[in-house]
Amino acid sequence: MATQASNSESISAFDSTKDTAGIGGHPRGLTTLFFTEMWERFSYYGMRALLTLYLTKAMGYDEKVAATIYGAYTGSVYLMSVPGGWIADNVLGTRNAVFYGGILIAMGHFSMALPTSISFFLGLILIVLGTGLLKPNVSAVVGELYNQEDQRRDAGFSIFYMGINLGAFIAPIICGYLGEKINWHLGFGMAGIGMTLGLIQYYLGRDRLAHVGHPPNQTSEETKRKAVTGAILMIVISAAVGVLFFGPSWITENKFWIMVGSLVIFLIWLFASYLKPEEKKPVAVIVILFVFSIIFWATFEQAGSSFTLFADRFTNRSIFGYEFPTSWYQSVNSIFLILLAPVFSWLWLKMANRQPSSPVKFSLGLLFVGFGAVLLVLASLLLVNGSKVGPWWLVGVYLSQTIGELCLSPVGLSTTTKLAPARLTGLMMGVWFLSISFGNFFASFFASEFKNEQSALVGLFTKAGAWPIAAAVLLLALTPFIRKQMGKVR
Repeated sequence: MATQASNSESISAFDSTKDTAGIGGHPRGLTTLFFTEMWERFSYYGMRALLTLYLTKAMGYDEKVAATIYGAYTGSVYLMSVPGGWIADNVLGTRNAVFYGGILIAMGHFSMALPTSISFFLGLILIVLGTGLLKPNVSAVVGELYNQEDQRRDAGFSIFYMGINLGAFIAPIICGYLGEKINWHLGFGMAGIGMTLGLIQYYLGRDRLAHVGHPPNQTSEETKRKAVTGAILMIVISAAVGVLFFGPSWITENKFWIMVGSLVIFLIWLFASYLKPEEKKPVAVIVILFVFSIIFWATFEQAGSSFTLFADRFTNRSIFGYEFPTSWYQSVNSIFLILLAPVFSWLWLKMANRQPSSPVKFSLGLLFVGFGAVLLVLASLLLVNGSKVGPWWLVGVYLSQTIGELCLSPVGLSTTTKLAPARLTGLMMGVWFLSISFGNFFASFFASEFKNEQSALVGLFTKAGAWPIAAAVLLLALTPFIRKQMGKVR
């Protein structure tokens, strides 16, 4: 009993904000979260690398239907972060939400490993629900490891982001090879093994996180009531996405405006009924960056749909007589991230208070992701009489996208945790991931225009490049106003 009490006191007294024993002088909890997210992203990107190819080659769907399914799935993954963040704030706590979400994700991948269409789509649903619990909350826990003024914070998120992309790099190589060259379902099953390894690692490192992410202090009746509310939210949102993308034609043909209208209603409710007066200004900044984030991800997420189809059909994939799997292209982004994330982490630390503000970093991210799409416009113009372009075109695209991603994504995570009211950390992280959700939904609108015709390819990639570049210019013009609303937060 004495030993147990001593351990309890030690854990409760632990202060991660003063801990420098982890990766690069960061809290040790960051190491646990680094590897947890690495394995979760291994599972996600392993399956994602195969999804469009499986839908078109194995299940026989055309490009438009495949893009719709892909967009509905990837958008739902992040959309579910909103109720997932709410459940963490009101029921489970962020730390427990990560664990239970991982269990659902693993179950989903193993379901997809079974060779039936029912188990395939059931697996997609389980992954959507599980990622909704895990994804916003693992990032929220990272933010809880630091004080608001801690100069290590942005660098910590960059290191965390490196873990994400280490998993994303390995996954297409392993899962892609198994899926494309041996058996599709073997590739999906390997993704489930990756998530299982992540769960084991997270459980073993739980003591490093024992002081953060606690469930709310409330009665059991309150917990039960809020748990039912959270479950209803997840069911309603899942049903809404299903109807929106696969329901009656009068709904599916107008889904863009329905989504925009739903977003406006959500934001009105958030500001009118849920936020305290002192919370509205910082949350307004999150919402502004949220809008520009949508535009970024709508182009960036072509990687798993239109870029993948372009790679499969219009690029030369032979090296010394060996034709490598199309899915391997999706590891290129991760290679660059692994190489460049430490550079950006060092750069932000080196510049300290002289580093660009978050809106300026966002603008740079938008510019670079737009330039990447422009490169594919040029590549498409070279497709004459059935010719194919070299692989270096896509390598250049992913390099440009990577630079853009490092300027925007970890900065968005960090800025959200800094601006979010303490009582709403999980929900605000859900709102951040909601931008990625809408970006994925809108990405499917672009990708559905993919055709094996040069003019169609040029038009598609021109749209994908023009939108983020125009948004970057607008955001730069708005930066002085946004900075005033951010106060001391950069």
